[in-house]
Amino acid sequence: MGKVVAFAGSNSKNSINKKLATFAASLLENNEFEVLDLNDFELPLYSVDVEGKNEFPQAAIRFNDELVSSDAIIISLAEHNGSYTAAFKNLLDWVSRKDKTVFKNKPVLVLATSPGGRGGATVLNTALNSFPHFGAAIKGSFSLPSFNDNFKEDKIVNPELLKQLSEAVKSLESVL
Repeated sequence: MGKVVAFAGSNSKNSINKKLATFAASLLENNEFEVLDLNDFELPLYSVDVEGKNEFPQAAIRFNDELVSSDAIIISLAEHNGSYTAAFKNLLDWVSRKDKTVFKNKPVLVLATSPGGRGGATVLNTALNSFPHFGAAIKGSFSLPSFNDNFKEDKIVNPELLKQLSEAVKSLESVL
């Protein structure tokens, strides 16, 4: 039995991406999971000046430790202006300064959702192209369009989309 860490690339207290990441993790059949909240890893804005003073934030170290202790990762990315949220990008910047392989060469399932019809497709494609450079062994991806129409009562209600996500989760779980 492996440990999967799931989180949203968002610091919104009501993050729809955290809801999606949590739901995806709940579909794991043979592994335990822990859901992280970026609000528990609050960081100063990355700066070479701060880093140069050897002021590496404990929150970045704790987040890195969470990834180290996991066997796989599920991340659901919010899209702000076609890219990562500032909170996630800042966390990525800090953690990568200690270890460029942020994702520790572990299996990763990359998700995205938004209220719109594209479901965070732009940020999802960005992640699929860049995460391997940060040590992500991507095992699947999934985009949930029109979150408010397709996700109700803490689950995906569209049968075809649920099937797609379930298959992506199985792809991740098959390597654990």
